[in-house]
Amino acid sequence: MSIEARLADLGISLPEPRPPVANYVGYVITGNLVHISGQISSDANGLIIGKLGADLSVERGAEAARGCAISLLAQVKMACGGDLSRIKRLVKLVGFVNSTPDFTDQPKVINGASDLMVEVLGDAGRHARAAVSAPSLPLGVAVEIDAIFEIA
Repeated sequence: MSIEARLADLGISLPEPRPPVANYVGYVITGNLVHISGQISSDANGLIIGKLGADLSVERGAEAARGCAISLLAQVKMACGGDLSRIKRLVKLVGFVNSTPDFTDQPKVINGASDLMVEVLGDAGRHARAAVSAPSLPLGVAVEIDAIFEIA
């Protein structure tokens, strides 16, 4: 099944990638790797803001990470000229969780992105990963994730 078909089965329509808000680009292609800049948590209602361990549940944090994953897929689609079939694999995700000092479930939060990538990409979505805490993130968002994809 194609990546586009998997997305459709999951009811996911990729948004237009957000333009950068500072002095950087959304992605850089070097060789056969696409490095995607950090994507911040959002859904159909806008930015998902808040701090895990204070005002957001782990489940809501995982939803925020899933939103980041959808934005990452939108960026890699743009990098591939609209052709998601060029994705060979997701190499790595790095997830940042806006959380209190005593919060320790960062891996469960970032699973929201990891799980979606495996759902969409199958075995090519299995990746190396980091899930770390941050005392704050841009615009007060709950999660930010960057990625590296290998493309054909």
